[in-house]
Amino acid sequence: MNPFSELRLQQTRRSFLSRATTGIGSMALASLLNPRMFSQESPNSADAEHWRGVITPMHWAPRAKRIIYLCMAGGPSHLETLDYKPALAELHGKPMPESFTKGQQIAQLQGQKLNCFGPQYPFQRHGQSGQELSDALPHIGKIADDICIIRSLHTEQINHDPAHTFMNTGTAIAGRPSMGSWLLYGLGSECEDLPGFIVLVSSGGGQDQPIAARQWHSGFLPSRFQGVQFQSKGDPVLYVSRPPGVRMQDQKDIIDRIKSLNNQFDATVDDPEIGTRISQYEMAFRMQSSVPDLIDISNEPQHVLDRYGTKGGDGSFAANCLLARRLAERGVRFIQLYHRGWDHHGGIKKGIQVTANLVDQASAALITDLKERGMLEDTLVIWGGEFGRTPMAQGDGRDHHIKGFSIWMAGGGIKGGVNYGATDELGYNAVENVVSVHDLHATILHQFGINHKRLTYRFQGRDFRLTDVEGNVVKPVLA
Repeated sequence: MNPFSELRLQQTRRSFLSRATTGIGSMALASLLNPRMFSQESPNSADAEHWRGVITPMHWAPRAKRIIYLCMAGGPSHLETLDYKPALAELHGKPMPESFTKGQQIAQLQGQKLNCFGPQYPFQRHGQSGQELSDALPHIGKIADDICIIRSLHTEQINHDPAHTFMNTGTAIAGRPSMGSWLLYGLGSECEDLPGFIVLVSSGGGQDQPIAARQWHSGFLPSRFQGVQFQSKGDPVLYVSRPPGVRMQDQKDIIDRIKSLNNQFDATVDDPEIGTRISQYEMAFRMQSSVPDLIDISNEPQHVLDRYGTKGGDGSFAANCLLARRLAERGVRFIQLYHRGWDHHGGIKKGIQVTANLVDQASAALITDLKERGMLEDTLVIWGGEFGRTPMAQGDGRDHHIKGFSIWMAGGGIKGGVNYGATDELGYNAVENVVSVHDLHATILHQFGINHKRLTYRFQGRDFRLTDVEGNVVKPVLA
């Protein structure tokens, strides 16, 4: 006898009536608190094998279909990369004016003597737009007319882990959904044989600050929306290969039987994670065919490999950029690349050179590759860290800085060849067209056809959203 049927037979009439009354009341209360709970769009449904998203129809016509977020983990110095400050160069070695720093939050330089530290690289103008970029980024200089540099970003967290959490989730409170999870929840994925949210990690060039898996977690959203980390070297997904001696049909039979048992159990306990378990078993089965094709780059022309500066599969940022383009072609919604190596508390001149050499060529190659394939117009690419670095010296390096830093964006309906916002003459405070992390998130969602105020999820009696109660779309950067 089916064990679930036997369990139901063992219930007494009094127990059944008691539970039914409680259940009906709970359902009524739940339907009032969350009208979507019993809709066909519920992400908790075990039958929702391929999630299509809750934003139906779109709030407006989207400009982007997918995003590749190049996370420069460790906090790259805006003063050596994207934001030239000749006035800081003139004050090199002299005391930092107290008017800038008095009463301000500084990380490891708090209470120490503060001296100005001039830019360690010259800047040049590039392209028809004349964008100023550091000589440390010559390849990104070649795509100056395709990128929008935002020089007025600020954040709220001054240490790496909470700053990454804030950049990814819009809050420093652990346990909230990441932006990739929000986007997958809102729109679903166009890819049925790969996860819709994939993360790749590389390192080199500086201190490798740890990156925790909670940075791509789904938080209180069902776990089917969390990011999946692919290994950047060797097999991208561990244990996805079929064991020796196991036929495909045998494996499919096992998965079908597991699905049947899970469906019966879900009908009894109504646990949203059971739906996730079912969908992930089936996704893993499909990935046995899709992953080998994904990593087989034998069909990539040599000039493309040379452009990225990789032969693929070596765990480098360049290899991950090439893999990101291949993932984008297959319809993966959110692709996040971390490069750990930008934490330059000392030896910043040499450190920037080493780290930039690892990411500069491939970052530019990704933009050029997407553009040539006609994909840049609907692929949003973002390049930047969790914060910037201080204009003050920390020996021959720079400390963490949250008051003003730079990122660049390209594609997905973003204007190219422009810069937006500015820091003061020493690069300390964002002073013109200031952009918050919430504003950045609102702008990202906007380009995907989503009103950030309307993408919500009810949890513990409150409607949460990625931008919390803040955020404005940065409309001047939109094409």
